[in-house]
Amino acid sequence: MEVSTKLTSKGQRDYQIVQRALENNDQQAYAELLKNYRDSLYYIMLKMTGDPTEADDLTIEAFGKAFQNLKNYTPSYAFSTWLFRIATNNCIDYMRKKSKVDAVININKQESDYIRTIQMPTSNPNPEEQFINDQKVDLMREVVQRLKPHYRKLIELRYFKEFSYAEIVEQIDLPLGTIKAQIFRARELMFQMLKDQKEVI
Repeated sequence: MEVSTKLTSKGQRDYQIVQRALENNDQQAYAELLKNYRDSLYYIMLKMTGDPTEADDLTIEAFGKAFQNLKNYTPSYAFSTWLFRIATNNCIDYMRKKSKVDAVININKQESDYIRTIQMPTSNPNPEEQFINDQKVDLMREVVQRLKPHYRKLIELRYFKEFSYAEIVEQIDLPLGTIKAQIFRARELMFQMLKDQKEVI
């Protein structure tokens, strides 16, 4: 495919990198695309969400979606334009979904907050609190069991066994960025399941 003459020199450079990634499965090419646009994409996501953790997750997911659909990119416009459009649309979808499930567990807070919502408290609750906590844990485990095996394993490792990302990389043998993107997707699926059950946690 010919490179569009409308592309800037940077756009033409990116197109050549994309071709390397597609034709040779060149992992260095993917790494170059990530390096070239991760920071700028992160700041766009941060501006849209106002939350560093969400911005980081959305940045990783945007790259994941772009790389999965790289064959659909055409040089009629810059790779950066295509990537940012994917990221922006994904962020908008995420924000819409998030606004619909505010009554459900807020999985998209800082991960320490999320872990506290699905684990038994260290203090001794009264019987009523104990019952409520038991219900929360049972519901969360039920939702986790409904995930596909790969997603279920990631959630269990990250939130129930409290593995670090580095430890998960060793267990799963996938790149860190891929693992973060898949954990984000698993959390998104859990959101939807909880919403469908109309359970307030």
